Amino acid sequence: MPNIKSAKKRVKVIATKTARNKAIKTNLKTNIKKAELACSTGAENKEAAINLAMKRIDQAAAKGVLHKNTAARRKSALAKKLNAANAQ
Repeated sequence: MPNIKSAKKRVKVIATKTARNKAIKTNLKTNIKKAELACSTGAENKEAAINLAMKRIDQAAAKGVLHKNTAARRKSALAKKLNAANAQ
């Protein structure tokens, strides 16, 4: 445990940011899984699910939870899955 006042504050701030980042990442992973499942099963709402997942990816990148290149790569992968599902 830190003794210096500023170090104690950093511990609190880091805990708060960690909780926020974990919530964002969890929501992101859930939406990506739902989108991939919708594509693989050929559900009617697959485009809506993909759009929501892409929105969450953009939000995570804007908050700094994901790097912009990681966000672009994940969005590209989702778009490929959607195009493959629509081709069938």
